[in-house]
Amino acid sequence: MSDWNPWTPIRLLWKRRDLLWQFTKRNVQTGFRGSYLGILWVVLGPLLMLGVYTFVFGVVFGGGFETTLEGETIRKEGVDFALGIFLGLSVLNLISGVLGSCSTLIVSNPNFVKKVVFPLEVLPVAQVGNLLFHYVVCLLLCLAGMFLLGDGLSANCVWVPLVVAPVALMALGIGWLLSALGVFFRDLAQLTQVFGMVLLYASGVFYSASMIPPKFWMFLRLNPVLHVIDQLRQLVLWQTGPDWGKVGLLWLSGIIIFQIGFWIFQKLRMDFADVL
Repeated sequence: MSDWNPWTPIRLLWKRRDLLWQFTKRNVQTGFRGSYLGILWVVLGPLLMLGVYTFVFGVVFGGGFETTLEGETIRKEGVDFALGIFLGLSVLNLISGVLGSCSTLIVSNPNFVKKVVFPLEVLPVAQVGNLLFHYVVCLLLCLAGMFLLGDGLSANCVWVPLVVAPVALMALGIGWLLSALGVFFRDLAQLTQVFGMVLLYASGVFYSASMIPPKFWMFLRLNPVLHVIDQLRQLVLWQTGPDWGKVGLLWLSGIIIFQIGFWIFQKLRMDFADVL
């Protein structure tokens, strides 16, 4: 690792792209192996969830999101509220999926550790790739729902990939970090479950960022997932342009987490075999 530089993880992933593709595809297919509808559940599962959220939050409870645009308070209710929750839950499910699966990833694949020439960094990336695939499906369904059932889509949706990309970087960095630490700290899997529950209520899934009281905002503003969800809703739900300052901070956070996660993984990987 003496010759490591910020481009090292990118070069390694590109070099192993064929292997990474095979493992990612295997992970996606494994999730539906044995079911009658197979890969169709990739769309059917999120579609059914979207239908449930639309009915429960849009019809039964009738809640809403509020924000202030140009001095005017605007409220989104019904179907728009349900789609806003689904948009937030999709992001949270991605991060929670990484937290729940990567902490035991290396431990559950000891055979790969004992293969000297096997690039272990591929395993967390393939798992995150699987979760990203499902997330993109959910995001596309949400956009389709907004177009067909909500207020439509604005030109600002073109900026959605700019907000999603740093989430992918964060997920990859967290995946590398947890998969490495999980080899040495077996209680990590239980801790990440608790942290996932905390994120559910601290990331603005069921409320908008503008509704957070100032005394809590000073703490919750440090959560990048909250800002990802807020910016996605700003583009899709409120149909306004992104907050470039927040988007820049998201990219900075994503790059830092990505680099730190990879660095720690590479530092610890030499001791995996001794522990397993």
